[in-house]
Amino acid sequence: MASASPLRDSPPARHPEWQYLDLMRRIWSEGSERIDRTGIGTRSVFGATLRFDLTDRAMPLITTKRVYWKTATRELLWFLTGETNIRPLVLQGVHIWDDWPHARYVRETGDEITIELFIERIANDETFAANWGDLGPVYGKQWVDWPTYRYRPDGLYEPGEGINQVAQVVKSLRTNPGSRRHIIEGWNVAELDRMALPPCHKTYQYHVADGKLNGLLYQRSCDVALGLPFNLWSAALLQRMLAQQADLEPGELIWMGGDVHLYLNHAELIEEQLVREPQGVPRLEILRRPATIFDYSIEDFAVSDYAPLGALKAPVAV
Repeated sequence: MASASPLRDSPPARHPEWQYLDLMRRIWSEGSERIDRTGIGTRSVFGATLRFDLTDRAMPLITTKRVYWKTATRELLWFLTGETNIRPLVLQGVHIWDDWPHARYVRETGDEITIELFIERIANDETFAANWGDLGPVYGKQWVDWPTYRYRPDGLYEPGEGINQVAQVVKSLRTNPGSRRHIIEGWNVAELDRMALPPCHKTYQYHVADGKLNGLLYQRSCDVALGLPFNLWSAALLQRMLAQQADLEPGELIWMGGDVHLYLNHAELIEEQLVREPQGVPRLEILRRPATIFDYSIEDFAVSDYAPLGALKAPVAV
């Protein structure tokens, strides 16, 4: 009688970052070339999905280039304040949103001030910042103060109390975990024209199963080279914070993209990143549990096992 075949070791698990690199390679090699809103041009595919396991403190923090996770975290914490002016970010050294108000200032005033001088004025002059630093009702405004209206007896209407979607989701996760309505929505059709940039990461939905919180982010438009590494980190971080506040363990993060693209002027960054290989498994420790989800600070987060390859820079399309 023949002896049984010897057991073989399972192949090592594929690093989760290869999903990101495979998507980048697919877009660059197969994407449809298009003229976009910025005039720069992109290669684009429509419809993509990435999945990341957040158990054991793992995070989708890209290692094939340095991602400034503290910058992304400060932006997320700024969203949770409902603030729409860039001044609080500028004072923290975060310059993600500088280009849009600078472009508006130059366009509307004709003053060809450099972006460096513009940002210096935002930081040092509160009145100037109030006039020129606002982005309109972008992400944070919709997340924590979605506008409502009430009708008056004379047939006119006036502003009502804003809706804090984030607080509602925390409450529903705690009190009704089986709900299919754990949603944070940024796409307020009535206010899109007032926003410096309509929401790209627009819809977040959460699902509780077996004591774990799973999250799904739908992104209508995604710059894979510059934006997606920040978006993945921020979505995972928000999910971890929600899980902590609702006494749940983090589960899986699913990212779904609509128009998923690479800018043609990012060729050098893309081609360099595509020859790099992922390394290590970055992990996040949340050092305390504040009273509410709105009370976290940058000091509450610590990343370990993150040794990325060098930074890769490219211009932002405005």
